[in-house]
Amino acid sequence: MTTVVHRSRDRGITTLTLDSPANRNALSAALVGELGAALADCAGDPGVRAVLLTHTGSTFCAGADLRSPADPAAFVALLRAVVELPKPVVARVTGHVRAGGLGLLGACDIAVAGPDSTYAFTEALLGLAPAVISMPLLPRMDPRAAGRYYLTGERFGAAEAVRAGLLTEAADDVDAALAPVLDGLRRASPQGLAASKALVTATVVETFDRWTEDLSARSAALFASAEAKEGVTAFLERREPPWVL
Repeated sequence: MTTVVHRSRDRGITTLTLDSPANRNALSAALVGELGAALADCAGDPGVRAVLLTHTGSTFCAGADLRSPADPAAFVALLRAVVELPKPVVARVTGHVRAGGLGLLGACDIAVAGPDSTYAFTEALLGLAPAVISMPLLPRMDPRAAGRYYLTGERFGAAEAVRAGLLTEAADDVDAALAPVLDGLRRASPQGLAASKALVTATVVETFDRWTEDLSARSAALFASAEAKEGVTAFLERREPPWVL
């Protein structure tokens, strides 16, 4: 079986690279499973100070793999694992992020992206909603930005993603922007990082505690609906669904 999440390490920073270009790093069962396993290994490894999450190709993550979807509970567990990992998770984005991929991005503690990256919540266009990904996103996003982009599915760029609260920084040179971030993480103590992360993620964890069951049920109901089935079919067939005016 082809590995879709690759690992490397440099001075305490473990890099996890999403490498499934055939489906634009979509959240397949394989990718969700491998990424979850890699994060679990990082959690128990004292040699890992922080995790850098990045990607190959022009897309960071295209959202759910509609042909080979991950188990919904496994995806929710993955998002929570990123939030609760006692080590910082830093996203390095140089490509596009869509739908469920934005949930993965939003779960990260720090996110830096380049000028060619674009973002879109495309769920409503398919008869769905950004249900479970709201748990890491809504506590961190500007409410007006969420209200607009959840509803319209518009594409927007890195500068707007910073304003909306999806990104920490937009930079022409992503690696140059990340250098002081990673240096700071290397200089911090493991205990200090874990305790500090727990402070800034407390509200997100509370959101998972409160809403996981309800939002998972809403998501399942939407995916099972006739309208969403038509929206997904239209997307896969590269045509407009019948409700487009």
